[in-house]
Amino acid sequence: MSGVIRHVTISGRVQGVGYRAWVDAQANARGLEGWVRNRRDGSVEAVFAGADDVVADMIKACGRGPFSARVDRVQADAGTADLLNLRGAGERFAFLPTV
Repeated sequence: MSGVIRHVTISGRVQGVGYRAWVDAQANARGLEGWVRNRRDGSVEAVFAGADDVVADMIKACGRGPFSARVDRVQADAGTADLLNLRGAGERFAFLPTV
């Protein structure tokens, strides 16, 4: 993997509206690596890895989300290889269990 890794938390009405599936489809369409999962506090958490401009575009898209979502906040921080490696071996983009 070359490029950047970003750790993103999305808040608002983002659970029960297909947000994770939307993130998965969008990330795969952009050729990104990473994962997405729900958090018990009602937010969605994701890690995106890839070219800087592609990751930035994905984060921007997260601010819109799917039609049925209402995004109140997107927080993007530097990610790490350890975070990226929470996905299973051989997976490009994964759904992780809720935490």
